[in-house]
Amino acid sequence: MDSDAEDTKSQVENTEHPLGLEPLTKKAKKKKKERPPVQAKVQVVNDRPERIPPIVGYFPSGFDPQKNLDDDSESGMGSTNIKIYRNKKMPKRLQLVVSSNGSPVDFVGTSYSGEATAGQKCMYALGVFDKETHTLKVVPIAANKIFRLDPRVRGLEYSAKEPENSTVVELTAEERAEKAREATILWGTKSSIKKAKKIQALRQEGDPDSKKELDVKMKTVVVNKQALESTEAHVSRNIPPHDVSATTPERAYPLEQIIPNVEWDYLQDIYNLLQQDGADFEGYPTFIRNRVDRLKKIQDESEKRKVCCILSYINHLMKFKEQHTADRSSARAHKIPSILHHKFSAMFAVPESKWLPTEKINLLTSYILVLTLFSDRFRTSCTDIAKDLKMTFLRVRQQYESLGCKMMREGKVYYATLPVPLQFPELRQKFKRKRT
Repeated sequence: MDSDAEDTKSQVENTEHPLGLEPLTKKAKKKKKERPPVQAKVQVVNDRPERIPPIVGYFPSGFDPQKNLDDDSESGMGSTNIKIYRNKKMPKRLQLVVSSNGSPVDFVGTSYSGEATAGQKCMYALGVFDKETHTLKVVPIAANKIFRLDPRVRGLEYSAKEPENSTVVELTAEERAEKAREATILWGTKSSIKKAKKIQALRQEGDPDSKKELDVKMKTVVVNKQALESTEAHVSRNIPPHDVSATTPERAYPLEQIIPNVEWDYLQDIYNLLQQDGADFEGYPTFIRNRVDRLKKIQDESEKRKVCCILSYINHLMKFKEQHTADRSSARAHKIPSILHHKFSAMFAVPESKWLPTEKINLLTSYILVLTLFSDRFRTSCTDIAKDLKMTFLRVRQQYESLGCKMMREGKVYYATLPVPLQFPELRQKFKRKRT
């Protein structure tokens, strides 16, 4: 038994490693552990417009360009050529071609077909470590793409379309956004994870399973006729959620139904600007600029933050309206938080048009006017908001009155107030005259 065990041990020790590596002895392992750490200096090489950053290509066929280079040099035959082509009309389109002289096969990868168009938003970089200088150079890869080099026989024509049995599936914008959110929740920062979870929670309302659960629950719900009448008025009059039985102006249009709690964290821009000396509010509408001095005088910080958030919401609504009209130059660069943009698109936009229809513009304007009442303690001037909305004073006055407001005149200034309980003007129906 002892002799057999020794033979087995010698066979194991003499067996060659499948990758040609030599087994580490105990001394070698000890030396490996005792190696001192290397203090490396990281150097990031930025992009240069006149130069193309490195392009990475891989060979799924198993072709080894390094081996071919060694074989060609030993045999004296041609070498492996690597060329990069750029489309003259579309400079962002690149093509990487690897060919070996003496072989009729080229390996081609592009930035505009195959895996490069799969919609994966990954950022790649190439790191090169110099042992002598102890420097790690990090270089971004061109267009953040890694090219798949597929074999192509010279002289044959290949279709630019993907084959029917291709495993590459183009993702829709919706699917790409969902995958990006999932990756953020797994690997993002605390703030980005919190933001992604909030967006995900808002999107669950469109989930089929959630709808089934809602249908089951709705069967046991008792219908509130008063709420139903309020909803019908909301649809027909294009006004925000309201309560006709409210005894205070604050409850007539519940603020938590207009700006949910989940959205307040994204409305801090005006409040943060107020904390800075000499802050510039030039990019904000006239209605907001005229109230900056009053904001600074508010002593209660919670009240000041609340009014600032309401004004920020008004600003985003105005910019969204301008971005969906013909003259949108002033709002083109404005960035609306994604959670608000998704909500505004669902409430006011229509999929078949990039412009807002008239009834949606009226609804959006009603939201703005209701929020102006909150910001001015339910006594607001019509002059500056009419200028921002590019509407006549008479048109703004009519819309305030359609929300249940009453107009008061002090000198030459008209103020909109909100008496309670809400009383809406009767809707007038237009009848066509019959021709006799």
